[in-house]
Amino acid sequence: MCNQDEIPPGLKGSEPTEKKYSKEAQDETESCEEQKELGALNTTISDSTKEALRNWTKHDDTQETFCELDDDNSSECDYVDLLLNPERYTGYKGPSAHRIWRSIYEENCFKPQEDESTPYSPQQSLAASYLKAVYIRSEMTGLCLEQRTFYRMISGLHTSINLHLSANYLFQDKLGFGNGKWAHNTKEFLRRFDPVNEEQGPQRLKNLYFAYLVELRALIKAAPYILEEEFYTGNEEEDKDVKSGVRDLLTVIQQAPDQFDESKLFQGDHKEAKKLKEEFRAHFMNVSRIMDCVGCDKCKLWGKLQIQGMGTALKILFSGDQIGPHSTINANQKKKFQLRRTEIVSLFNSFGRLSSSVHSIEKFRHLLS
Repeated sequence: MCNQDEIPPGLKGSEPTEKKYSKEAQDETESCEEQKELGALNTTISDSTKEALRNWTKHDDTQETFCELDDDNSSECDYVDLLLNPERYTGYKGPSAHRIWRSIYEENCFKPQEDESTPYSPQQSLAASYLKAVYIRSEMTGLCLEQRTFYRMISGLHTSINLHLSANYLFQDKLGFGNGKWAHNTKEFLRRFDPVNEEQGPQRLKNLYFAYLVELRALIKAAPYILEEEFYTGNEEEDKDVKSGVRDLLTVIQQAPDQFDESKLFQGDHKEAKKLKEEFRAHFMNVSRIMDCVGCDKCKLWGKLQIQGMGTALKILFSGDQIGPHSTINANQKKKFQLRRTEIVSLFNSFGRLSSSVHSIEKFRHLLS
């Protein structure tokens, strides 16, 4: 978190306002001190970054979104350097973490009629028993393509987060303290994804690839639009480097074949399709709200960032003059479609996290071979 007087007006677009940043109390008793230390946000920001973010103002039009967008000018908004707060193991676990994911799946994932033959097992952990039940339900007849898509995207996000925790795991030192080294934890990976330990592990990995392809398709569609963005922060040299890097990335991405066809979704009867789309959007926005209840600051940061990135991807896919393969959105359509700076930032970071997770799978395969 950065102090108000350190935030350039170019980013916040308003006068500094004094505010406090309070941490939510942890319900966990196990490894409490470790959780607080590993889950705390690094609140420092470099002098060069402070200077680079001076003089930025921009008006954003209200758009239909699939995620809850925070108000940049709100006194509750804090600015954080993501490079100083990497997504990795924080020690946040137990009933509190399980409740978050249980709420996401139970309250927001589409489900067919209740299947009494799939009870939750008291012998299993809340998360394990519930996720298994939800997965079985998601594969039942009665879930349409849109509902299965929603579930697979949420599952893919969950898988990605678990992979980052496994790939950036803090090993204890010889004295048993959590100040050892950060490395890939193959035992943790196998516990979460090996079918011997977790029956649905391989399917969850497939859902990760699915979420990756959805966001890849969104970037391909929005590439002409994004290439016309200014990426303005006030530091001319850094702005130039960012725009060059984005152009290089999108040039590579645009060469990839489309693997996801959004035109297959929300078809059929117009009224029913519109109703389903609104329900789809409402569920997704509620997931973003649930992320606010995460008791670990760093976990909350990355959870909200990635769910907003997914929401931005969906906004792109279902916007523009055309929907489906080979359709694009360009700068000439800005009267009908706009992306806020925070949406573009979250989309790139979310796609980066999914890409990193895909790479981590290959790394684990190498370590386990």
